[in-house]
Amino acid sequence: MEIRTLEARVLGDYTVIKQIGQGSLGIVYLAEHRFMKKQYVLKVFPEELSSDRTFIQRFEEEVGMLAALDHPNIVKIHNISFAQGQYFLVSDCVVDEMGETTNLAHYLQGGRKRLDEEEIYRLLSQIADALDYAHSKRGAGKGIAHRGIKLNNLLVGHAKGGIELFLSDFGLSRIVGSGAVLTRVYKAVAEALGIGSLVAPVKTGQERYPNPPVDSKKLAPLHISFLQNYAFLAPEQKRLDSSSPVDGKADVYAFGILAYYLLLGEFPEGYFPLPSERAPELQWNWDGLICSCMQSDSTKRPELLLPLLESIRTSTKAESMSAKAHGGEQLVLEFAQKTLSYPGDMITEEIPQKVVLHSDSLAATLRPIIRKTQLERPETDPDPASVFLIDTTVKHYQPEHKEIKNLQPLLTDMAVINGGTFFRGSNDGNRDEVPRHQVTLSSFAIDVHPVTNEQFVRFLEAMGGEKDSNHQDIIRMRDSRIKRSGGKLSIESGYAKHPVVGVTWYGAVAYAKWIGKRLPTEAEWEIAGRGGPEDSLYPTGDDIEKSQANFFSSDTTAVMSYAPNGYGLYDTAGNVYEWCHDWYGYNYYEASVQEPENPKGPLQGVYRVLRGGCWKSLKEDLRCSRRHRNNPGTVNGTYGFRCATDVQ
Repeated sequence: MEIRTLEARVLGDYTVIKQIGQGSLGIVYLAEHRFMKKQYVLKVFPEELSSDRTFIQRFEEEVGMLAALDHPNIVKIHNISFAQGQYFLVSDCVVDEMGETTNLAHYLQGGRKRLDEEEIYRLLSQIADALDYAHSKRGAGKGIAHRGIKLNNLLVGHAKGGIELFLSDFGLSRIVGSGAVLTRVYKAVAEALGIGSLVAPVKTGQERYPNPPVDSKKLAPLHISFLQNYAFLAPEQKRLDSSSPVDGKADVYAFGILAYYLLLGEFPEGYFPLPSERAPELQWNWDGLICSCMQSDSTKRPELLLPLLESIRTSTKAESMSAKAHGGEQLVLEFAQKTLSYPGDMITEEIPQKVVLHSDSLAATLRPIIRKTQLERPETDPDPASVFLIDTTVKHYQPEHKEIKNLQPLLTDMAVINGGTFFRGSNDGNRDEVPRHQVTLSSFAIDVHPVTNEQFVRFLEAMGGEKDSNHQDIIRMRDSRIKRSGGKLSIESGYAKHPVVGVTWYGAVAYAKWIGKRLPTEAEWEIAGRGGPEDSLYPTGDDIEKSQANFFSSDTTAVMSYAPNGYGLYDTAGNVYEWCHDWYGYNYYEASVQEPENPKGPLQGVYRVLRGGCWKSLKEDLRCSRRHRNNPGTVNGTYGFRCATDVQ
C-alpha cells in the first residue's frame, strides 16, 4: 500500500507530499488538495480492510458521527473518501510553533524542561473538555468514545498561552475493529523483524531457522507505539471475555494514566505510589484524580472529567483521606499495640484497635498505609576539637565570588501597522510572486531597524553558548562580527550598530522569544517594507539609488544610515536579508488567494523565507515583492532579521 501510493503521488483529489507517521490504524501522509492548494493530513486505512464487509458496514454507520465532532481540541475530520481501492480520512493538519507536526511524546522528549503544575492542569483541562464533549454526544447510544488515547494521538499545536493539545484518531479503533488493529500490529512487527509471520511452524530434529536480520530502526518505534497502546488500556479492554462493555469510561481510565505520566514522567504499573508520595512538592489533590479515574470497576469512574479536574484545586491532599459522611462504604483499618525498644529506651505506642472511616467510593479505594514509629540515635562527631585546629601558615582557598547578572535586552523602537486589506505579490515579477492579490492583516508592530550586534551579544550571554537546547546553531561566529576569546564575547571595532549577520532562522526565533516578540510573517514584512504605497516597485518608489539604500557594496552599514520608508522603517531594502516566520512555497500565492486572512505560509516545507535584499545585492533583489529562501539552519554573512509582535 505504501509503495503504490507514494509512486502515484496522487490519491483522489490530493497530492501526497510525504509520509509523517505509521501505526496500527494505517499510514499517515501530509498532502495538498490539488485545486484548493491547502494542506491536510490523510490517514490511509490498511488495504486489506477494503474487502472486509464488517469494516465497510461500521465505517459507513459511524464515520458520519465522527465527522460531526466539532471541538477546538479534537482534530477535525473534513472528508471521508475512497480511491485506488483504499479508504482514507482527511483531517486538519495540526502544527506546532515551529511549523512541524509534533505529538506529545515527541514534545516531552525534546529536551524541554519538566511541565509545572499549572501547565499540566491547563493541558489536562483541554483533553477533559474534549472527552466530556464527545461522551455527551447521543449519536451512538452512550456517546462517542475514543478507545485509543495515547501520547502519539495527542498532537501539539501553538497558542498564545503556550502549547495546545488536540485529540486525533477519535473513535477509529472501533471502526477498524480490535482484531484488525492487533493483526496490523503483529504484521508491522513481523515486517520489522524481517519474517513473514510471528508464529513459525514447528521443526523436528536438528533443523533450525537462521536468525533473521532485525531492522532496529523500524522495530524500536513500533515497539514503543505498542507499549504506549497497552499502557493506556483500561482493565475492561484487557479482559479475555467480550462481555465487558467498552465505552467512554475506558477514556476516563486513560485520562488518569495521562495525568500520572505528565506529573511523574512514567506510566503507573502494579502497586504504584501516588503522586503525593513521589512528588511531595505538588500542591493540589492529584491523588484524588488518579484514584477516581483508575477504578478497576468502570461503573465507579466519574461521568464527567472537567468538574473532577476543577475540584482538585479547591481540595487539599489531607481532605482526600478525611472522613466524608455521604453514606458511602466504610474503610475499616485494624491496628495492634506496638512496642519499640532501644538500648536504654523503651517506647510503647498505643494505637486504637479499630478505626472506622466513613468515606465515598474514592476513599474506599485508598490503600491503608501503616507507618512504623522509629527512633534514631544522633550521630556524634568523633573529634569535636578539630574545628579549632587551623593552620595559620597556609592560606585557605576561597572560590571567586561570581555575581549573577540579570541581563536585560537592548530594545528596539517599533512602528505600528494598522490592520486592513493590502496588495502583495507582482504580476510582472518572478514566477513565485504571481499572482498579485489582496490579503487581510490584523494590526501588528515591527522593529524600525534590524537587530544589531550589540543587541545580539546580550542574548548570547544569556544563552551561554551558540546553540539552543535542540543543538541547533544560533549563530556561526566566523560569519559574524561577534567573536569569543577566553570565554568572553566581543564585537569588532566599529560594528556595534551594524545589523547582526551569520544568524540562522533558529537563532532569530530564539532571540525573538527571549525579548517576548516573534518573527514577522512574509505578508507582514512585505506590507511593512513597502511603506504605504501599494503600487511602488521599491520602498522608495518606482526606482532606488545608491544614496537611498546599501546595495552592491562591500560591507554592511550601521542601521538607520539611510532615510526611512513611509512607515518609519529603516533598511527594508538592502543591508541584510531578513528572516521571516513562513515556510517557503513556490506556488503558495495561488493558495493565499483563496485564504487571504492573515496568511502564514505553507504548513510544512524545506526552506524559510528571507526578504529585503542585502549589501551585495543587485537592484533587482531590492524590489518589495522579491522573495528569497534558504534552509533554516543556513548561516550567511548577509542574513539578519528584525522582530514583530501582535497589537491589540
